[in-house]
Amino acid sequence: MQVTPELYQDMQKQAVPRSNTKVNVLTAFLTGGGICAIGQTVFTAFQNFGFTQAESMTWTSIMLVFLSALLTGLGIYQKLARHAGAGTLVPITGFANAIASSAIESKTEGFILGVGTKIFTIAGPVILYGTAASVIYGLIYYLLQIFYF
Repeated sequence: MQVTPELYQDMQKQAVPRSNTKVNVLTAFLTGGGICAIGQTVFTAFQNFGFTQAESMTWTSIMLVFLSALLTGLGIYQKLARHAGAGTLVPITGFANAIASSAIESKTEGFILGVGTKIFTIAGPVILYGTAASVIYGLIYYLLQIFYF
């Protein structure tokens, strides 16, 4: 049987499950918003306990990373992500989930050759390009300061 591009497209349409984009977008939006609302609640609680704004922001970030890693370790974050999709990629919690997932997946290979070497497989590119981008932005800002301000 000769598979033409048109036949392949028809076979692909039959094999790929249908996706309800409107429901997926709404679910991702509500989940991401829920994570942000939890973060705002934690931030407000720290401020109500007398922490400064800077201290509250720091402790809120620490708490969100901790909760994300804990939920990843318990297998709850993956279940949430399966239903919420991109809504769980809110930067700090999604990044913590990615790091914790790498560590969990490679723990069978040992702490040095497994976790120690593979924990940054996802974080490495983010750190590299984030640092490179910040240097470029810093240089542009510096040059703008010299010539335009």
